[in-house]
Amino acid sequence: MTDYSLQTRLLHNDHKFDKQTGAVSVPIQQASTFHQIDFDEPGKYDYSRSGNPTREALEDAIAGLENGTKGFAFASGMAAISTSFMLLSQGDHVVISEDVYGGTFRIIHDVLHRFGIDHTFVDMTDLHSVATAIRPNTKLLYIETPSNPLLKITDIQAVAKLAKANDCLTFVDNTFMTPALQQPLDLGADLVLHSATKFIAGHSDVVAGLAATNNQEVAEKLSFLQNSFGSILGAHDSWLVLRGLKTLHCRLNQSAASALTIAEFLAKHPLVEEVYYPGFTAHPGYFTHTYQSKGAGAVLSFRLKDEEAVRQLTKHMEIPVYAVSLGAVESILSYPARMSHASMPPEERRKRGITDGLLRLSVGLENPEDLIEDFKQAFQYLDQRPKVADWGISREAK
Repeated sequence: MTDYSLQTRLLHNDHKFDKQTGAVSVPIQQASTFHQIDFDEPGKYDYSRSGNPTREALEDAIAGLENGTKGFAFASGMAAISTSFMLLSQGDHVVISEDVYGGTFRIIHDVLHRFGIDHTFVDMTDLHSVATAIRPNTKLLYIETPSNPLLKITDIQAVAKLAKANDCLTFVDNTFMTPALQQPLDLGADLVLHSATKFIAGHSDVVAGLAATNNQEVAEKLSFLQNSFGSILGAHDSWLVLRGLKTLHCRLNQSAASALTIAEFLAKHPLVEEVYYPGFTAHPGYFTHTYQSKGAGAVLSFRLKDEEAVRQLTKHMEIPVYAVSLGAVESILSYPARMSHASMPPEERRKRGITDGLLRLSVGLENPEDLIEDFKQAFQYLDQRPKVADWGISREAK
């Protein structure tokens, strides 16, 4: 199947039908334990924490789509990330993107630090900053690209080369892009991570995390940790993610096309101070992103004047769900300062440019013109007085 395009491989893989019955849907093996013939022949499965056929089908699928050799399915995106961090040991050091997801910030800053694992947050768009942050005890370079929520772009291949030159691993959070648009393992990363809750499952009905690697040593160690910690994805949730994967390509294509249309509208609106979207040629990371990805994705952020402007806009928007999360069939409007990055102290948010006027939009499958009309009517409720602002990308992108 490796000769086919990813669009086709989303539907056709080793689990396209059940070998026993011919069913074209992977069976849900809702079993906690499995009968053993005898203790000399325990069989492939013994206990579902250690292995389950439905979960295995999903793990095989994500490994294949990311061009990896081994996949893992976890109970959440943070379960995948935190279990992967357990590859580190006391005294190790991590270099990490400065504007990562708030949950990743929390595990690094508030949890791993207590166990003697140190970290340095850097602007990974600046390779010199990455290189100078590496210490003799640095074991991991952790990338989120596009970053959450400012959509900064990191050169995966360049950072992976830096990592290898310094005997470090490279992890990449690929949630925003999915394997449909970006394949970090092909660019030199050792492990790729997903909150499968988002675009991969795509319907706001399951919480899941995925990981994939082509590094045999990483695969063996992560298999041990997955079984040891037990934060595995259940059979039914694995089936829901497998079902979502089948429509990933068409969902993401439609949402990405709509995101560009909406980003262009927002960039021209006088009440929007800046739009963060890697599909704009004026975006600082545009050319790097174009090189390593197949599209700009369906997530954008934009900055209004202040918290009160956010309050008024979100109060009067009618179509998007105002909620945490992203990557669903419905558009989701989020307020990072109070949602995804609430666990980050205010001073840390400000240092990263996550202002009280910043909103993140994950574009769904609605008609983009309906969404634009919804924005227009909601903007009418905002303070219309003239203001001085840094026009940034929004003006250059016109």
